[in-house]
Amino acid sequence: MEKMAKQIFGLELFYIISLVYQGAILSVSGVETSSYTGEYTFYAAENRAVRDFAFATKTVRSRVICGRECSMDERCKSFNFYDCNKMCELNLATRREHPEDFNATQGSVYFDADEDTPLYSLTDSSFNRYRSCKMFLYAGYYSSGIFTIYPEGLGNGGLCVYCDMETDGGGWIVFQRRQDGSVDFYRNWAEYQSGFGDLSGEFWLGNDNLVTLTSDDSRGTWELRVDLEDWENNTAWAKYSDFKLSRGNYSLIIGRYNASSTAGDSLGPHKGSPFTTKDRDNDAWGAENCAQTYTGAWWFDKCFTSHLNGAYYPQGHVGFAEGVQWRKWKGYTYSLKKCSMKMRELGP
Repeated sequence: MEKMAKQIFGLELFYIISLVYQGAILSVSGVETSSYTGEYTFYAAENRAVRDFAFATKTVRSRVICGRECSMDERCKSFNFYDCNKMCELNLATRREHPEDFNATQGSVYFDADEDTPLYSLTDSSFNRYRSCKMFLYAGYYSSGIFTIYPEGLGNGGLCVYCDMETDGGGWIVFQRRQDGSVDFYRNWAEYQSGFGDLSGEFWLGNDNLVTLTSDDSRGTWELRVDLEDWENNTAWAKYSDFKLSRGNYSLIIGRYNASSTAGDSLGPHKGSPFTTKDRDNDAWGAENCAQTYTGAWWFDKCFTSHLNGAYYPQGHVGFAEGVQWRKWKGYTYSLKKCSMKMRELGP
């Protein structure tokens, strides 16, 4: 069971919250001033949420903190927590009071004090642990957004990804996006390894995740699509077959450039190149580090014909080889306004 207990010691409230979720116990403790006391037991329903009854929405670190927020507000009868974006919704109602508003919601965990609630996580057949965005698309999810996928080799925790369900037939896992310069892409090896940024904005999904997704255990091959936009709102794209990253130095493996593409092949020359960051020089440019010289991280050779992780400029025309670059489309003196890189498994 999920249990929340509070005790008063003078004017201080000592709280301990424990949530049992799929067999794992999470806890948080602390001390704060309050005159409110109580004891609660909360039960969880995976991939469910009560909708349209939230009186407060906030971003917190974990579902444990979300539970603490609910337990300390007398109005709160239940809460929804979204692991991918850490959003906590405190609700004025429960699933039993409003069953018509208790819906399957991918990525959410619902909590209330009704001991019958866990039955929904055990018997609900409306949600499956899909391995990719394409599988979600085939299951009827036609709107782009943040999803949790469960690829082979990643364990039971799942991976939060942004699924593009609209471009070129949909079903794409987006692993890179630039659009406004809000996220610094001049990062070190460890940060590119684990990933950074905001899935709803600018981000890099993480090289370790890309290796896992494209490994032999993934039971398929992947195509890569690159979407580009300039400051005049013109767009172009490039597509490649047989995309994957190798283990170790995350070397870029890509196959044939799709002749119907409109951006030109500026990634092909990087085929086979290992990944380079400002603190890990794997490029072929002698003693120089392309990542340092061109302020980013990429599969550099000597150094690049494309560089979508370069410094973000608030205008198109820049100095030579500066900014977000795709040479075959805009040359070396133009920095792009937007770009994204995405992958989709081939076949059914």
